[in-house]
Amino acid sequence: MTKFSKGVLTNDGAKGFFARAREHARKLDRGEPIAPELVVSFENADDMLRLLSAERVRLLAVAKKRPVSVSELAIGLKRDTRAVSRDIDRLESFGLLQTRYEVNPGHGRRRIVEPQATRYRLVANI
Repeated sequence: MTKFSKGVLTNDGAKGFFARAREHARKLDRGEPIAPELVVSFENADDMLRLLSAERVRLLAVAKKRPVSVSELAIGLKRDTRAVSRDIDRLESFGLLQTRYEVNPGHGRRRIVEPQATRYRLVANI
């Protein structure tokens, strides 16, 4: 799994996307390297807040410390396993988390959650 050093969630929309693309193109023209980063851009703050509920932000904070199983996350967050699994699915669909399955000795398989970035930065402009 490729892990990004930073992840940015912002609501700068298409304007911000094209500004980042221009800056990357300028760096490439100058022969400068571009650091890999994960950027999730939303059109407005409302869309970003629909994804990032307080519980999902807590989930990201706990999951970024180390790879952890869904059941361990649920116990640590004092939440229902099915609710945590739904939140993981949602965050994974936006590329913020990645899951994999591993053998759980004597009990089948378990789902392991890993972050896509070592740290996340939330930027909301209203």
